[in-house]
Amino acid sequence: MRWNGISASVAMALLCPLMLAATGCQTTVGGQTLPSPYYLKDDVQYYPAGPEFKLSNQVQALEEYKLEREKLRAGVDDEAGQ
Repeated sequence: MRWNGISASVAMALLCPLMLAATGCQTTVGGQTLPSPYYLKDDVQYYPAGPEFKLSNQVQALEEYKLEREKLRAGVDDEAGQ
């Protein structure tokens, strides 16, 4: 059987959408990111919730600094009182 122009066009019209659907590309339509067909097999990126107060380390460092200063002042006061 010999391919003529019409049968080749019909074959391309049927194969092109099939090939495009099988590629699994991620697209953006109307501001939405639509997933690829492989999204169920993809690894999940999970970021656990952090502390509500973001400066907890800074507060802890300041409290340790204040305690250290109080100890030094108490030591100086004890020496001056003797």
